[in-house]
Amino acid sequence: MLSYTGGVVLLAALLHASWNAMLHGNRDRFLSMTWMSIAIGAVSTVAVVFLPLPAAAAWPYIVASGVVHIVYNVSLVRSYRRGDLAQAYPIARGSSPLLVTLGAALFAHEAIGALHAFGIVMISGGIMALALQGRHVSRAGALAALTTGVTIAVYTVIDGIGVRLSNGQAFAYTAWMFLLYWTMPVIFVARRGADALWKPVLTAPVSVGSSIAGGLVSIAAYGIVIWAMQSGAMGAVSALRETSVVFAALIGRTFLRETVNARRWIACVVVAAGAVCLGL
Repeated sequence: MLSYTGGVVLLAALLHASWNAMLHGNRDRFLSMTWMSIAIGAVSTVAVVFLPLPAAAAWPYIVASGVVHIVYNVSLVRSYRRGDLAQAYPIARGSSPLLVTLGAALFAHEAIGALHAFGIVMISGGIMALALQGRHVSRAGALAALTTGVTIAVYTVIDGIGVRLSNGQAFAYTAWMFLLYWTMPVIFVARRGADALWKPVLTAPVSVGSSIAGGLVSIAAYGIVIWAMQSGAMGAVSALRETSVVFAALIGRTFLRETVNARRWIACVVVAAGAVCLGL
């Protein structure tokens, strides 16, 4: 993968960590995810007016990816409600690059060199170490996290194949796929009612505002990933994206004054070394 592409994907990882940090204080994950989705859907609605249509071959992948993203969002909200995934979620981020690499080999016949494979393993292992340090993860929590990792891998492989069939229209592909995020407010209103969606605009404007900001950052972060997968190996791009876990640890240490012990720093160094392997 080209060093320029790798650097841009690392920027996407930083953006991913940033919007997670913005949403860190929002207790109602379902509401936050819904307002994020509204922001994403609104930007996508405007974007598709000005962007050319992706090639016809990409449309099945656009629809499939949008549906899987909604399933992922709903599953993530439910898992956070149980509390297990809040502890084990980094396992999902660590497992997904390995699953993406396997999926890309099976469905896109994508080969990867030994050094890049070693980098992916290092990144996944480092993220797992970050997730498990000093924590007892329940069987249910681990299962929820691994299920989420599978979902992440599924939509990543779908998008990796789909964008390559879009006739070079990565941004149009991203915008049309994200249009399906309008499904989230429909689900929310069906579950809680319209008042539950609109009242927080007056009663908790900071929370709603951070969710909207998170949505805007999120669409940029994943749009970069889809763009990178046009030419970069899916597993390598996925692994670089998941270095967001390290950026999150650094943001927590710098801005939230969270404690980062020596073992966590070592795990971060392992992830960084894996990223270097992918850039060689």
